[in-house]
Amino acid sequence: MLGSGGREHALAWKLAQSRLLAGAEDKFYAAPGNPGIAEHARCIALNVTDHDSVIAFCEEEQIGLVVVGPEAPLVDGLADSLRARGFAVFGPSKRAAQLEGSKGFTKDLCERAQIPTAGYVRTVSLEAARAALDTFAPPYVLKADGLAAGKGVVIAETRVEADAALADMFGGAFGEAGAEVVIEEFMEGEEASFFALTDGSTIMTFGSAQDHKRVGEGDTGPNTGGMGAYSPARVLDPITRGEVMEKIIGRTVKAMADEGMPYSGVLFAGLMLTREGPKLIEYNCRFGDPECQVMMMRLESDLGELLYACATNSLASVERVKMRRETALTVVMAAQGYPGTPEKGGAIDLGNAEQAGAKVFHAGTLLADGHLVANGGRVLNVTALGGNVTGAQAAAYAAVDAIEAPTLFCRRDIGWREVARETA
Repeated sequence: MLGSGGREHALAWKLAQSRLLAGAEDKFYAAPGNPGIAEHARCIALNVTDHDSVIAFCEEEQIGLVVVGPEAPLVDGLADSLRARGFAVFGPSKRAAQLEGSKGFTKDLCERAQIPTAGYVRTVSLEAARAALDTFAPPYVLKADGLAAGKGVVIAETRVEADAALADMFGGAFGEAGAEVVIEEFMEGEEASFFALTDGSTIMTFGSAQDHKRVGEGDTGPNTGGMGAYSPARVLDPITRGEVMEKIIGRTVKAMADEGMPYSGVLFAGLMLTREGPKLIEYNCRFGDPECQVMMMRLESDLGELLYACATNSLASVERVKMRRETALTVVMAAQGYPGTPEKGGAIDLGNAEQAGAKVFHAGTLLADGHLVANGGRVLNVTALGGNVTGAQAAAYAAVDAIEAPTLFCRRDIGWREVARETA
């Protein structure tokens, strides 16, 4: 398994329980991993941008399945390089990963395949972008076209703010990701995340979640990679889920296959639930972070068998994904300064946080002289189960309060919309 974040710790935790590893637990490797992942897999130093090195390791260890956690190696084409040498890989090809690697690519595909989404314009210069703003009403939705670690979206309330944000984007604030900017109409509604597995033809519903992107309570402040999540997202009722599968996921998988770039892996659809029905905000070509953490807590199916079936075009032979009925909720503990420059090196004592059944997934941690310290922006994902969101929230925050980490902070309102509905 490739990756080192909270998503990858959750995947490693669940993969370690798979029947595929029965009797071969010492053959489960993670590159580069983190202190939490090291509890389940052998962490190795491997440069994922060096495809030849990854292939050489896989050949030497006779790896039967490669699971690519983060998006960057997929957009870089690592799955293609491995498949060309005969390895089973969970994750899409470079061409298919454009669904996340280029927002403009996805918007154009939606237009061709009649997938409901917001109106948009693609721009490649500051002058063109500012001219395009004249065709939109505030608030303005501005998106860097490429990968920006979940932070490349700006919602500008005024024209002045939009002009300044565009100047930042084209001025290099997001590096190469901002060389092209997509401007979209603002959609009103509630957001939710929907996940489906596919091997390019068969499609299987995996689960749903609701993320909390803003750094501040009440969904205020700048966007982050995600400050917490819960699953399932009950706003995605059975009728809405059916509509998403038919009009969004199904049309996407068919269009990708018809255009010669079949999609294999997990399709993560960020949705806006509008008055006209669900619309696609964006696609990700990997499990969400922190949505993955809550779905792994609920997953009853064998994750290894599911991912292997996707990688070997045999998903049709697998039963439906089975999830626990309980709700799972995760709270991100982030380093002071995030989503700007995070403060690294702060001491962490997990105490008895997991004593009551909660699970602490490591996202940005490091062992220094045998002591756990913060080593990133989002540091821990404190995850718990409950009978509903209210119960899962209480259990998660009880675990948060058992952790001593003076340099970390968290939102105290993860799941607030659903809690309000449950207590109304």
